[in-house]
Formats: sequence, structure tokens, C-alpha cells
Amino acid sequence: MKLPFFFAKRYLFSKKSLHAINIISTISVVGVLVSSAALVIVLSFYNGMENLILSLYSTFAPELRIEPTKGKVFDAKTESFQTLRKNPDLKSYSEVLEDKVLIQYNNQQFIAQIKGVEPKSLMEADHQDMLYAGNLHILQDSANFALVGAQVQANLRIPLQGIDNYMQLFSPRKGSPGNSVNPMDDINIRMIAPCGLLQYQQGFDNLVITPIDFARDLLNEYDEVSAIELYAKDPLQAEKLQRETQDLLGKDYIVKSREQQNPLLYKTVRSEKWIVFFILTVIGIIAIFNIIGSLTMLVIDKKQDMSVLKSLGANNWLVQRIFFYEGVMIAFIGGIIGIAVGLAFCILQEKYGIIRTGDGANAIMDIYPVDVRPTDFLLVFTTVMLVAILISYLASSLSVREIRSDAIRTAE
Repeated sequence: MKLPFFFAKRYLFSKKSLHAINIISTISVVGVLVSSAALVIVLSFYNGMENLILSLYSTFAPELRIEPTKGKVFDAKTESFQTLRKNPDLKSYSEVLEDKVLIQYNNQQFIAQIKGVEPKSLMEADHQDMLYAGNLHILQDSANFALVGAQVQANLRIPLQGIDNYMQLFSPRKGSPGNSVNPMDDINIRMIAPCGLLQYQQGFDNLVITPIDFARDLLNEYDEVSAIELYAKDPLQAEKLQRETQDLLGKDYIVKSREQQNPLLYKTVRSEKWIVFFILTVIGIIAIFNIIGSLTMLVIDKKQDMSVLKSLGANNWLVQRIFFYEGVMIAFIGGIIGIAVGLAFCILQEKYGIIRTGDGANAIMDIYPVDVRPTDFLLVFTTVMLVAILISYLASSLSVREIRSDAIRTAE
């Protein structure tokens, strides 16, 4: 192994008789370098976007959510749930009652999702980040105020302050026979004023969050709940808490993590990253194919050296390994430098914000986020080297075949 590696290293760094060979070798290194740097940068940018999107979703979604396996509501006053409420590992425990309601304000109507929660849970889990405007303390102190989603506020055009900003909520009366002369007798109507506007988040912008007592009164549901939302004192222990809670409650309930609550969002965010990675890898393979040209030109330049080696007893396998190591070294140097360049760019982006969105101060983000992960470096380096090893093997095999053909023609 030492002898082929020695020759490969000499051929890579020494000056060739044809200046074009040096240029082609440099182009091969640069091609691998650019491909590696692009992969690192794109993966880091997608990591940053993934963290941003999931953090926005996490602001609204609880760490754990308990739902019934069958049906829409369940009794949360059983012994198992009382035991769970006293769990010392819980930061917040809230019963939740949800359903569709019709909201009306100033002759404008909108179908929304009412979500009744225990007011103290909003303070225990620190939901202030979910608000675009308003105050959570009012909701905690009074049952007559609500938090409304961005779409609700936009459609109803309801102000957050004022003496005349009460909106009407309509819901069918549970257990009503439905044969009343006046249809309004079969509908519950309650009034409530918004005290806060939720940040825009797709899937949550049609919410109206109220104290659970108000939701029970409107929906005429006093005994059962739709779900129970949990927050752990230590977020890193959420997975363990999920398993323990599932064992406590049994198969009649399902305890969902954030990812299980919205699997489509997580799958979409992650699949986009790997699709782009695959596309850039294909482009990188095309760039790495420059190694074939570099090795072919090197074989032409070093034919005489190979003839001398073969006359000294070198076999075809030794000659092939010389050019194989040459191609691998080109990829190794280009890959290492490319990863270093990509890392440097990501650090500069994180520190100075080289690339900006330009959407202004009220945008969700002004600087494109990055998240550098060591596993991405390993993935990029492994991908580049595997492709380079395959291409170098094919190129060296073809080169040896060409040398062998020339030797046969010379002998004839």
C-alpha cells in the first residue's frame, strides 16, 4: 500500500509535463470543494429553517396531548387522571374542550375552533410567545376574555380593546330535540371579548382560546373533555413521561408527542431537506466526474513511468492502485476544504447575517437561520468519499486497461 500511495502523492503535487494536467487536477479539486461546501451550507440552512418552523409550531402545540382512542370526548375525573395531575414531573396539566362554533361580530361571521383551557396552564407553561398582541393575565383573571387567532381577527375585524368589542359565539344546544318553533331556542349564544391576538401559525389561526368554564357553558358539556395537554418540567424527559403516561392510562387513550400531533408538518419539513440533499448530491457527482478526466490525462502523461514500473515487476493491480489513490486524494482534499469553507460561511451567517430576508422588522425572521450539526459533516464527507471511491476505481480500471492495450500494441 505504501508504494502506490507514495506514487499517487508525488503525481498529485508534482509539476506535470503538460500544464493542462495541473489545471484539470485543480478543477477536479475545486469541483469536489464546491460540491461539499454547497451540501454543508444547504443542510445547515435547512436545519435552521426546520428549527424555526418547528419552534413556531411548538409555541402552540403542547409537549404531550392525551386523546381518547374512540370518540371525541372522555371523562377526565377518573382515578388515573387524578394521579397523573399530581405527577411531580409535570409543569402544566390542563383539561381541554374543543369544538366548532360560529362567531359573529358587527354582521361579520366566521366558523372557528373554540378551545377551552384551564387559565392557569397558560401561565404555568409560559405561552406569552404565542401572542402577537395582548395580555395573558386578563384571561387568567376573568372568564369574559379570549385569545383569537389571526384568521378570526382578520375576518371579523374585531378590535382587541374598547367597550363594544364583544363577539357572539353560537353552538348547537346539546340534547336539544330540534323541533322547536323558534330555531334559536336550540342554539346556545354567549358573548366574549378578545384580550389577545395569537401569532400567525397555519393550523392554529382559526382558534379562539377561552377559559374552559366558558367553553363548557357554550358547548353545554360539563362532565367530559376533548383532550388533556401536558408540559414536562424538563422538556428532555418528555419522551419518558409519554411512556409512563401511556402505561398509566392504558389502551383506551393515546398519548401524542408534538410530532405525533402533526406528523404531516414534521414529515414535510424533513423530506424537503433530504430531497434538496439528493439533488445537490447528483450535481456533486457530476462535478466529481472531473476526476475521470484528471486521471485519464495523468495516465497519458505517465505512460513511460508505468512502463518502467512494469519492467521492474509491477503488476496491473499496483498500477491501478496508484491512480485509484490519486482520485481518492483529490476527493479527500476537496472534501475537507469544502466542508471547512461551508462551516466558515455558516459561522459568518450566524454571527453577521450575511443573507437576509429583507422583510422588515415585523417579519418572523430577518436573517436566514442556520444550525450546524456535526452529523451533517460526517454525512457530506461520507457521501463525497463513497462517490469518489467508486469513480476513482472505474477511472483507474479504464486507465490500466488503456496501458495494457498500449503494451500489447507495442509488443506486436
